[in-house]
Amino acid sequence: MSTRPYRSVLYIPGSKERALEKARTLPADAIIFDLEDAVAPDAKIEARATLKAELDKGGYGNRAKIVRINGFDTAWGKDDVAAFVGADIDAVLMPKVDSPAQLDELASLIPDVDLWAMMETPLGMLNAAQIAAHPRLKGFVMGTNDLAKELNTRFRADRLPMMGGLHLCLLAAKAHGVVIVDGVYNAFKDDEGLKAECDQGRDMGMDGKTLIHPAQLEIANTAFAPSDTEIDLARRQIAAFEEAEASGQGVAVVDGKIVENLHVVTAKGLLAKAHAIAKMAG
Repeated sequence: MSTRPYRSVLYIPGSKERALEKARTLPADAIIFDLEDAVAPDAKIEARATLKAELDKGGYGNRAKIVRINGFDTAWGKDDVAAFVGADIDAVLMPKVDSPAQLDELASLIPDVDLWAMMETPLGMLNAAQIAAHPRLKGFVMGTNDLAKELNTRFRADRLPMMGGLHLCLLAAKAHGVVIVDGVYNAFKDDEGLKAECDQGRDMGMDGKTLIHPAQLEIANTAFAPSDTEIDLARRQIAAFEEAEASGQGVAVVDGKIVENLHVVTAKGLLAKAHAIAKMAG
């Protein structure tokens, strides 16, 4: 899996020029330029042209540029794809992916661009493994608002009612080396709640979180980055294991805990992620 960070993935409406301009300066690892939910039906065509013009200007730096199109069951979906063939983007995000067949259709319309899938329906959860295995698929975005609607769940801070679906997608993503970013936290002024949900997602194994407001960036960036304590431990684990190997031992001990090769692999991955984050920051 790529070490490119996706700690913070910020939705920006494709119809709002000022927001598109501001996004060039925000500390987001990735931007989802949204042509779907964030754009009213009568503004869809104009938003497509506005977004294309802004992307042509460039200036988004190292941020991953992901365009969320409208579904192919709408009047706009396929024209959205056609508008961004050859554009300076990193991925196209398809909403409400239920099966790999939808990705096949998208792949046939746009070459040489990674495909991402919104995972937000019960059928999508059940087919997550097949979707993640698609050869062009590189990322999952959890659509927890739509999933909650489809499941008819009540809101709970622990998100227990949708954990089954989240875990199915996590297992599929990890099995196939696919990036997976958590759903949005709607109360953008509730820093404590956002931090708790970011920490939960990170503990589960999510790579980052989708965000609806720039004020959420700092919390997500911190939550999904290796801490100084984790970096220090990783370095000591690697050093201790290398010393143990040099003396003919297969395991080492750090802070009273066994360190085996699998821990070293994890430690090296953590340091690579920390390096990639530092590189993003310039």
